[in-house]
Amino acid sequence: MTTNQYKLFQPARIGVIDIANRVVMAPLTRCRADATKGDVPGSDMNIEYYRQRSNAGLIISEGTQVSPIGKGYHATPGIYSDAQVDGWKPITKAVHEAGSKIIAQIWHVGRITHPNLIDGAEPVAPSAIQPKDVTAYTPKGKEDLPVPHELTIDEIKKIVNEFRQGAANAIRAGFDGVEIHGANGYLIDQFIRDGANQRSDAYGGSIENRCKFALEVVDAVAKEIGAGRVGIRLSPVTPRNDLSDSNPQAVFGYLIEELSKRGIAFIHMIEGSTGGPRDVPGFDYAWARANFKGSYIANNGYDRKMAIDAVESGKADAVAFGRLYIANPDLVQRLKQNAPLNTPNPDTFYAPGPEGYIDYPKLSG
Repeated sequence: MTTNQYKLFQPARIGVIDIANRVVMAPLTRCRADATKGDVPGSDMNIEYYRQRSNAGLIISEGTQVSPIGKGYHATPGIYSDAQVDGWKPITKAVHEAGSKIIAQIWHVGRITHPNLIDGAEPVAPSAIQPKDVTAYTPKGKEDLPVPHELTIDEIKKIVNEFRQGAANAIRAGFDGVEIHGANGYLIDQFIRDGANQRSDAYGGSIENRCKFALEVVDAVAKEIGAGRVGIRLSPVTPRNDLSDSNPQAVFGYLIEELSKRGIAFIHMIEGSTGGPRDVPGFDYAWARANFKGSYIANNGYDRKMAIDAVESGKADAVAFGRLYIANPDLVQRLKQNAPLNTPNPDTFYAPGPEGYIDYPKLSG
């Protein structure tokens, strides 16, 4: 079989979005928005970064906060203001001109922030439980996270609407759809998993109640932009940001069955521990693949052979790459040719400026 005959490199459709290949650029926080102008993206450097990587069939943007208090890291972009929407427009235009598709990852970090990052506001969460051994990098340096404010019902409804508005803004900015960030210990994940959610009202306790917020967000976003342009990222067993659940198979099994009923475009599954081992017990990803009617995007530690095998065998519809896309802007070409890969430099992942952002070399020729 020639390389181009592998399904990984062939066109596909995810929801209503046609993609040129099944290599997905995973969402990657890079902390290079303009924090002095309200977390606005769209600098020449930002545009070039995404343009370089537009060989991916689908690009998922870096996490993009839906409100000022949804921000957990310095210089991450937003999608809640007109200036931010305008900042994203040249980026989406550049990606489309290069032949790729791009969706916005919309997120709210919940308790994984600090007042010094959100203009003195209180971090919010389903329950007033302080994350242990998690710190924030603020203008004052590295700081422990405080006990968050437990959201009221009215506040929850407001955040659901902020996700809806964020999705509408994303389409206005030229994105082809959105990925709702429901993974890695951020707000939606905090509601889903009982390590962070100890509420006793309609949003806590039972599995159905803990999934209520996630499904309300999905419903609001799907109603706004169409289910075929909506996906969600999930991480059933990752311990990232001090999160855990007593029965991940049960809670995420219920959630995925409900998501499937809604006809959304995809689930983007972090298999195992985010950025760490894949063999973490507690959830059956093959079950998720079999029981979700939309596309299944696999993620976490995939190399060329694993990705080709996953798509050829039907274990996944597409495979997302994170760190490899940081260091290899021409990743699809390298995977096709089985060419050597650049090694990412973690020291520049979140640093300002072009180094480690737009200066990784491409293949010659």
